[in-house]
Amino acid sequence: MAATTTVTDSGGMRIITEVIPATDPRAAQLTSASSPSAPAVSSFQVRGFRKAQPKALGTIHIFTGIIHICFGIILTVSEHGTLSLPVASGVLFWLGLLLLVSGSLLVESEKRDNILLVKICCVVNIGVILSTLVATLVHTTAIAHDIPGCENNMPYQLKAEWCFEAENKMLSNGLDSMFVIFCLLEFCAAVVALAFGYDAIKQHNYTRMAL
Repeated sequence: MAATTTVTDSGGMRIITEVIPATDPRAAQLTSASSPSAPAVSSFQVRGFRKAQPKALGTIHIFTGIIHICFGIILTVSEHGTLSLPVASGVLFWLGLLLLVSGSLLVESEKRDNILLVKICCVVNIGVILSTLVATLVHTTAIAHDIPGCENNMPYQLKAEWCFEAENKMLSNGLDSMFVIFCLLEFCAAVVALAFGYDAIKQHNYTRMAL
């Protein structure tokens, strides 16, 4: 079937309509040009996620994660006998490792147009949000209680000499307060990444359904 052309005059304008059969090579070109490709759609959604500055958020997570792990090593070595609650729970190590993973994924998402990477970032940041809440509870509990080994469990129990030094408790509370601030910063960064990531995923799914 050959292409047919129809000319119509309407209101001082001439409208030319051309009907192309499906077997014509031009029909395939027009079809491919009218529908956006999947990588282009994915790239558009990832650009929306990049408005959250994932590289900056990832740098925050990597930096604080290194601090958590370094202090975890130092405190574990220095506390020979009775370990404090944050050290005994291992929160400094597992939260630090999780932050390193989250930060690395966020920095990598700045470089790649991959919606799957954005989904992985969202899942990991959900873990970061829950972990920072648990870590905050651990550190505030440590602030509210005495230093391990200095509790008044028995009326005539002898305490170590360092239990009567107020500087030790002040130093311990200062470290725990610092980690609470870090947890708040990490929580906010994770919430921002999750919010923008979820919005990008939702737009990606909607675009896929529309196509």
